[in-house]
Amino acid sequence: MEIPNELEKVLQLTKEQNTWRRTQTINLIASENVMSPTAEAVYMSDFMSRYAEGKPYKRFYQGTKYVDEIETLAINLMNEVTPAKFSDLRPISGTLANAAVFRILAKPGDKALIAPVQAGSHVSHTKFGTLGALGIEHIEMPYDKENMNVDIDKAAKMIEEIKPKFVVLGGSLYLFPHPTKELAPYVHSVGAKLVYDAAHVYGLIVGKAWSNPLDEGADFMTTSTHKTFPGPQGGSILSNDETIFKEVSRTIFPWFVSNHHLHRLPATAVALIEMKYFGKDYASQITKNAKKLAESLAERGFKVVGEHLGYTKSHQVAVNVRELGGGAKIAKMLEEANIIVNKNLLPCDKPEDVNNPSGLRIGVQEMTRYGMKEDDIEEVAELIKKVAIDNKDPKDVKKEVIALRQKFLDVKYTFNVDLSSYSTKSIPMII
Repeated sequence: MEIPNELEKVLQLTKEQNTWRRTQTINLIASENVMSPTAEAVYMSDFMSRYAEGKPYKRFYQGTKYVDEIETLAINLMNEVTPAKFSDLRPISGTLANAAVFRILAKPGDKALIAPVQAGSHVSHTKFGTLGALGIEHIEMPYDKENMNVDIDKAAKMIEEIKPKFVVLGGSLYLFPHPTKELAPYVHSVGAKLVYDAAHVYGLIVGKAWSNPLDEGADFMTTSTHKTFPGPQGGSILSNDETIFKEVSRTIFPWFVSNHHLHRLPATAVALIEMKYFGKDYASQITKNAKKLAESLAERGFKVVGEHLGYTKSHQVAVNVRELGGGAKIAKMLEEANIIVNKNLLPCDKPEDVNNPSGLRIGVQEMTRYGMKEDDIEEVAELIKKVAIDNKDPKDVKKEVIALRQKFLDVKYTFNVDLSSYSTKSIPMII
């Protein structure tokens, strides 16, 4: 039988996606990363076809002996490299990790204090996302414009007055660490819990470029496993409090996840091993590259947010391009030149600006994984300038982008493994 047109289309689109995003573009999306060939190989395994509801060695299915071992190994690795006493890898996203924690810490009608939107809170922290779905009232803490962060003094007073069930720090767009150590005593003084959403910065935490929120008083750390941490898409929950952790862990199945996508487990284990041995160098280079990108863009006439604070301490750079036409316009122009960023609201924007905000959010973690260093990042800044400020034809700049990308095709901060030794006839490894 001939291959149907639909199947041919699927195969062709997949090939084009792989070629375009992995060999021809400079990807600067702050929430994305790539796995190593080893992690991708074990991701494409028989685990992806199987079920293992429940916890290791306490399953509701048979045939899980290897799943039990690999999940236990991954948990132990996560506890070691974070470090943390307890972790659960079953949430299949950071948002579901948040949901499991929020559901236990508060009931419908209870109050939660979250970082202000300007300081980077994720939609799952709000009434528009997970908090709203759970019926928990979200109240934003005050924003300190000078420090581009939660206003510590005002937030402390608000915690004492409102006495929320929990407080959420961390989030989606934030350039500087949130004040965990400063606010934790106030949170605990009213009997509340502190949750730190480290989805974006978990790789920086594991790599010791950022402090571990659990060491600074957070009761829970939730995270994604695919942003600055270079694993497969997924989530996890970490804590040092055994009692409350066990209570939250019991909610994951069956409330929020049935089967937890088992092929994530060996791939996450590989990424944890890579971060154990290479994480410090990787995280350090990420922060150096982000700082260099911010400085280089500013030198070229861009309005880079946070100049008075040194621009950034994370993997992210925020740029105000309102005078150049707005975030939506510039992001589209850059995509035409094969430079991938996303439009983003900035502290100066209003909620109604969401479709054409002032800002661009730029992340350097993926191109750092491909080996870019400071000099290469300066070249990227020049290419961005050619499109956004010099108004050069994006199609012409695209040629320069592709030429630069040809120097960065291999994933770094990983081990060179002969994967042919581990292949099987029934499960082809995609390398």
